[in-house]
Amino acid sequence: MIYMLKEYATAFGVSGCEGEIRSIIKNGVEGIGDISIDKIGNLIVHKKGNGKKVMLAAHMDEVGFIVTDILNDGRIKFAPVGGIDTRILPSKRVIFGRSNLKGVIGAKPIHLQPLDERKKPFSLKDLFIDIGAQSLEEASKFIRIGDYAVFESEYIELDEVIKCKALDDRVGCALIYEALKDNYKFDLYAAFTVQEEVGLRGAEVAAKYVMPEIAIILEGTTCADIAKEERDFVTTLGGGPAISIMDRTSTANINLMKRIVEIAKNNNIPFQYRKGNVGGNDAGIIHKTGTGCITATISVPTRYIHSPVSMINKKDFENTLKLLKLVLYSLEED
Repeated sequence: MIYMLKEYATAFGVSGCEGEIRSIIKNGVEGIGDISIDKIGNLIVHKKGNGKKVMLAAHMDEVGFIVTDILNDGRIKFAPVGGIDTRILPSKRVIFGRSNLKGVIGAKPIHLQPLDERKKPFSLKDLFIDIGAQSLEEASKFIRIGDYAVFESEYIELDEVIKCKALDDRVGCALIYEALKDNYKFDLYAAFTVQEEVGLRGAEVAAKYVMPEIAIILEGTTCADIAKEERDFVTTLGGGPAISIMDRTSTANINLMKRIVEIAKNNNIPFQYRKGNVGGNDAGIIHKTGTGCITATISVPTRYIHSPVSMINKKDFENTLKLLKLVLYSLEED
């Protein structure tokens, strides 16, 4: 279970360029069900059954960067793909997908910054990627405008904690993979979606294809339990799966959410509510499909989200998987 998460999290898959992670997931789910890949790139696994259509969704894509220009001195200008805090970028290492070349995000050194500049965070226009090239011609041998890059990050297990890039939302993909190993009576569709980080684009296509009656979205969600104010925590690492009430893009179906909570309580599974209503995920599109879809989101708390050092608790992952399977079995009854 943890091994599969490692393979998923370290794979390349920035929004719009999910080919590598899609191939890895596809290889793992071969033989589990009918596999299809739509024109936008979603991977959908269908385990046939009788009765209602149930959809599990998790997005394959991760935040990253796209090359916008190569300067005469060999520096590479870029734009973020997805929501990235530019304040964390200086000195971060990146890796390009097409060439597998590594670079570092650079900025003016502190020795050359006037005092007033030192008090301000760098803006995007001040940053560049350095691959060690000395000229436009040299850099162009390896990098093209339009190339994608992601954070370079090592997968590390620190006792009960896992650290890596892209745990949002490779953790959701790993949960769905594990849940697919069990058999259910209803029609189950597992959607590994693309381009969530840039506007829930893949989920819209996948939901229109499946037309689910019930959908459960699996996410890696914001954990800010290291904030000064407890009101900013949103979720807490080690507190169990986080059940969403609402966010910026959707409100959970009250009956499905109550069922999830009841199952957690009855089976002594620790859980927490996702506090606050910021952010959004694929539920924001899926719940509006057709005449409406009964939708809920279960998330794994993730510290330092959208960074090269995102962090989850192993027990949160295990308890989320346990809860997810019990919820799915409950849907066979009603």
